[in-house]
Amino acid sequence: QVRLVESGGGLVQAGDSLRLSCAASGFTSRLYDMAWFRQAPGKEREFVGRINWSGGSTYYADSVKGRFTISRDTVKKTMYLQMGDLKPEDTAVYYCAGRLSNYDSNIWGQGTQVTVSS
Repeated sequence: QVRLVESGGGLVQAGDSLRLSCAASGFTSRLYDMAWFRQAPGKEREFVGRINWSGGSTYYADSVKGRFTISRDTVKKTMYLQMGDLKPEDTAVYYCAGRLSNYDSNIWGQGTQVTVSS
């Protein structure tokens, strides 16, 4: 199994930057890709972006493209979400997820709160 633990959330002001981390443990050699999702109060969980674990290719939701960057360190077994030009609408619980193949369901972390004040 793979276990995921997020960290780095907090309270920031609009326009600030923040970096989230997602540390993976367990059978990380089997990881296919990892992703970030977020869920704002009263809303459904939405996709933020995804990174292929071995190749590092990325894909982003339009709402964050150009402001957020996903990267990973395969030695540290950690994925990062660098968030820039944060807006109040970015306020949400951010979850990391991992898949063992393109056909598997996501394995989820516990989430970390990001609050952006205006």
